[in-house]
Amino acid sequence: MAIVGFAVVAIAVVVLVLTTAGNSRPPPAAGCIRARVAGVMGATELNLCGDRAKRECARHVGRSDPGSLSIEASCRDAGLVASGRESN
Repeated sequence: MAIVGFAVVAIAVVVLVLTTAGNSRPPPAAGCIRARVAGVMGATELNLCGDRAKRECARHVGRSDPGSLSIEASCRDAGLVASGRESN
């Protein structure tokens, strides 16, 4: 009986892992950015659209800190900054 219980639990764990694996979250909408910025207490996800996204992109383009690089990459993916790096 213990073997059957173990098998049921093992199958349930495998099904749970397989159903949650991967990235099923849709990308940000047009004109929006989503960036993960590392901090002391863990990462913070930045989600901005429209003028707020454009302002944040302009503020971080060309900087070299990890948070700015993450934001700039999201801005580039959204087409809000040019592909080439600019300098401040």
